[in-house]
Amino acid sequence: MQKTNEQFEAAISLCRGIFDKKMKDYGSAWRILRTTSLTDQIYIKANRIRSIEEKQEQKIDEGIRDEFIGIVNYSVMALIQLELGSESRLELNPDEAVDLYTRHIYEAKSLMQNKNHDYDEAWRNMRISSYTDIILMKLLRVKQIEDNEGKTLVSEGLDANYSDIINYSLFALIKIGEKN
Repeated sequence: MQKTNEQFEAAISLCRGIFDKKMKDYGSAWRILRTTSLTDQIYIKANRIRSIEEKQEQKIDEGIRDEFIGIVNYSVMALIQLELGSESRLELNPDEAVDLYTRHIYEAKSLMQNKNHDYDEAWRNMRISSYTDIILMKLLRVKQIEDNEGKTLVSEGLDANYSDIINYSLFALIKIGEKN
């Protein structure tokens, strides 16, 4: 489990570093997006990963690794939007945004640690393509919950699904890093 924590920290640092740089480049322009739009952005990235996995070729220079980083960052943005609402102030200073990012990604990591304990690191025996499929399934669940105006009868809510998407994406980044 110590190795997993160290690998998670490295993957989180990579994703947060890119988020931080994009905050400096673009500011919090993403705050204009509703969570449904962020869900669709995540879907586009996950669907592209699956397309590349199935075709085993790509015509755009950004690889699967970059797409998983994007999925992590858009998922954290969605969690921030769920907390703040898209109707509130649009401008976040970069430090405030990174603080919110850090809190949400570590809440997702805490969830991973609890599940990882119970599942005995089963993720290590999974294929990256399975992470992609699970992320796509979670996104379809999120879309259904969004279409139901956030109401569920017995299922986890939006935040739990976004956290799972973050964790499966971080698992993929770890596995990709191990291949290189």
